[in-house]
Amino acid sequence: MESPPLFKVRRSLMHPSKFQNLIMLVAMLALSLWAITTAANFIIEYNWWREVGQVGTWISMLWYSITPFVAGALVAFIALWMAHARGLHFAGVRRRDFRLYSRLVRVGLAVVALLFASASIDYWTIMRFFGSRGLTLPPDAWRDQVFSHALPFYLFDLPFYSEVLGFVFVLAILCALVFWATARGWQLWLRGGSPRTLDLGHALLLPGATRTGFVRAIAVILLFGLATWVFLGNYALLFNSHAFMTGADYVDTKITLPLRWLLIIAVLAALPLAWTSRYKKATVLVLTFFILQLALPAIVSAVYVRPNEISIERPYIERHIQATAAAFGLNRNATERPFTASGQQTVDAVQDATLLKNIRLWDLRAYSATITQIQALRPYYIFPNTDVDRYFPNDHIEQVMLSPREIDVNQLSAEASQSWVNPRFIYTHGFGAVVSDVNKITPDGLPVLLIENAPPEIKSPGFQLTRPEIYYGESTQDPVFVHTAREEFDYPSGDQNKYSTYQGTGGFPIGSFLLKTAAAISQGELNMIFTSYLTGQSRMMIYRKVRGRLAHLAPFVNWDPDPYLVVTDDGRLVWMVDGYTTSLSYPYSATLPVTGVNEGANYIRNTVKATVDAYTGNVALYVFDPSDPIIQVYENLFPKLFRPASEMPPDLRRHARYPEVLFRAQAEAYRIFHMRDPQVFYNKEDIWEVAHTLSGQSGQPESMQPTYVVASLPGEKDPEFLLILPFTPRGKDNLIGWMAARCDGDRLGEVVYFQLSKQQLMYGPMQIESRIDQDQNISKDLTLWNQQGSHVLRGNIIALPVSDGFLYVESIYIQAGEARMPQLKKVVLAMGDRLIYRDTFVEALAELTGSTPPGSALPAAAPVAAPGLAATGQNLPALAERLRRLREQAEQLTRELEALEKEAQKKK
Repeated sequence: MESPPLFKVRRSLMHPSKFQNLIMLVAMLALSLWAITTAANFIIEYNWWREVGQVGTWISMLWYSITPFVAGALVAFIALWMAHARGLHFAGVRRRDFRLYSRLVRVGLAVVALLFASASIDYWTIMRFFGSRGLTLPPDAWRDQVFSHALPFYLFDLPFYSEVLGFVFVLAILCALVFWATARGWQLWLRGGSPRTLDLGHALLLPGATRTGFVRAIAVILLFGLATWVFLGNYALLFNSHAFMTGADYVDTKITLPLRWLLIIAVLAALPLAWTSRYKKATVLVLTFFILQLALPAIVSAVYVRPNEISIERPYIERHIQATAAAFGLNRNATERPFTASGQQTVDAVQDATLLKNIRLWDLRAYSATITQIQALRPYYIFPNTDVDRYFPNDHIEQVMLSPREIDVNQLSAEASQSWVNPRFIYTHGFGAVVSDVNKITPDGLPVLLIENAPPEIKSPGFQLTRPEIYYGESTQDPVFVHTAREEFDYPSGDQNKYSTYQGTGGFPIGSFLLKTAAAISQGELNMIFTSYLTGQSRMMIYRKVRGRLAHLAPFVNWDPDPYLVVTDDGRLVWMVDGYTTSLSYPYSATLPVTGVNEGANYIRNTVKATVDAYTGNVALYVFDPSDPIIQVYENLFPKLFRPASEMPPDLRRHARYPEVLFRAQAEAYRIFHMRDPQVFYNKEDIWEVAHTLSGQSGQPESMQPTYVVASLPGEKDPEFLLILPFTPRGKDNLIGWMAARCDGDRLGEVVYFQLSKQQLMYGPMQIESRIDQDQNISKDLTLWNQQGSHVLRGNIIALPVSDGFLYVESIYIQAGEARMPQLKKVVLAMGDRLIYRDTFVEALAELTGSTPPGSALPAAAPVAAPGLAATGQNLPALAERLRRLREQAEQLTRELEALEKEAQKKK
């Protein structure tokens, strides 16, 4: 008689088979492949961390990440194994009777424990908690007004407690499921029968389980976890989002919080009920108070608070305003000043000489397109970014635009890019940078270059380039190999190429067979093992993109998306990158958008400034805000990773600046939270907007971007490097205020907010744009140029504080339809009611100032002018005006002649 199928399955489970051996073989192979890959990655990672001199930091990171995972997995495995054992005991099954099953279950539970620990444990939260144990707070440290806890509690302690609670709570639920699955599964198994004959509802029941000690213990743990969850949820009231504020309002503080304490007491009172298996009574008790704490606050809010909301909520709105201002640093190193416009419609050419000399005429988009055409030299050279910075030739501040020349291997010819050797051994680095004056234009409407070509041609005495090679940049690829048997492409020279061999310390040795094998496995490139180009002195470079390099070194810092390149005094190229610490755990603070942080933040600090050498890849992290508790924690955890700001070399410190990311976040906060009066804030009576301007060729309004300028703040004489942004009232275009961040010397980090009187009208950027659009001469020119096969590009308008007014500058470019090389054609200056439209900035400035513009005067070494020449100089404004009128007449005649020619061609 043939055995039933069920018996066969049982026998196959109880006795080893060939299938078991096959499974073990496959598992061993998979484990071996994983171990080899992990070992290869470990070897490469170790060598990279040794290259940057931070092996100790890497080991600490591994320890901080592995220890919580292992501990969590071990606790989870023990708990799940106990739940399984209690399930077997409940079903009356002994493990020794089913040895294969016991082995498989042990492996399965271990896998579940590992997956659970991996998914539920955030080791950064645990790391920050233990790193914060050594923090010392000043006596006047901020504390919340409800629970009187300091900021580190919300940044580090509360997330850790929530993490532990979530781990225990979910683990308890998993244990209950394992107990039920084990006990009920074996009951059904031992009972036998076909699955088709089973009633699903009956199959899920486990009679008598709720009275077992294990289930009662699980119920007690879940109830205690619920009480703890409600307790920790009390602190979450400080982050509640209301229509008019963030934080605990009147109802949260006076009604919800006491009811939550009653709910905690009710849950704790239900513990003995659960232990004695009176689950219905425990459930009713908990649900009663749970519904009460949901319903009563809504009733009080509707009946009592809403009719008197502004008067009742006033102190809570004040907390919200103060917390947001503190969280975004609006009141740190910051001052508010009145800005009284004098109605002045001219500038002083002598007093404002430095500002006028440093007005940026080139829009960044137009400039990037132009230098790509005139300085790329080869199709594979690109300029991924252009940055505005200041240098100090002859101890005078001068604003420049700097663009690194990098290689994009994807732009090589099809044959060259498909070669395995070219992108890894030959085309390994960019070369040099293009530096231009922000204020000077050639007669052809192109930028005046201070550093150009390859090899670099230096045309300004304030620069030198001794190491123009860019091995670490924004558009690099990984990996590359240097100091090999093949020379590297350096730069083009005529119809030939110049080659060189790397002489720096970047990368790590890759000459041994072990390292080549490890690299081949890690990168998935077997050619690394067999190539003959790698020698005993060869080095491998990885993590060459600046932001990626920093993110790998310090992943807990939010790195600025826009690194900028600096030319040091000794001619090296060094990248500078700002780093931010952010959080969503500042009580009462509003959550606002922050560039590079997807979920936004309600707390931000610019704590770190990093430098990366473009030739060697050397990295240094300097702490510029040691008062930030988040960076203090990471300094405790990784003491060798950071350096004090005082150790930054002076030639790099001169180029540290206030970052745009932080400035934009603060501007977004200030436009709302400059309203300090709770009633004004509640009614949103005085909300500002970031001033708008027209966007390039599309002509659509968009928010202005912060602008780096060289100017003197109102009431001060010395020019300095500033980051500025104007504001307008909501729904209007007139100027209402502006903010400036200082960047130079000891004033780095200071912010000044200027507020205009609401009774005083000053033109804003969009109003100037409208006046430009309505000007007949400008409109005719733009229409004519757009009809001649060219495209007119309007640069972003720049607003510059001058004395007690604002000077607006907009450049207009012409770009041929077949080539993207904009040329500066016209310059518009606007101040007060004056709108000046001229061919060059010098001409426009001459009309604005009514005198000889800066830069056009005779050199200081020239002999004293004759009386006749002096008299001519005194009549320069009249001559300039006459020349302007003649030029306008000539342009009008030209347009009329072109129109007549077109009509004649149509008649033919």
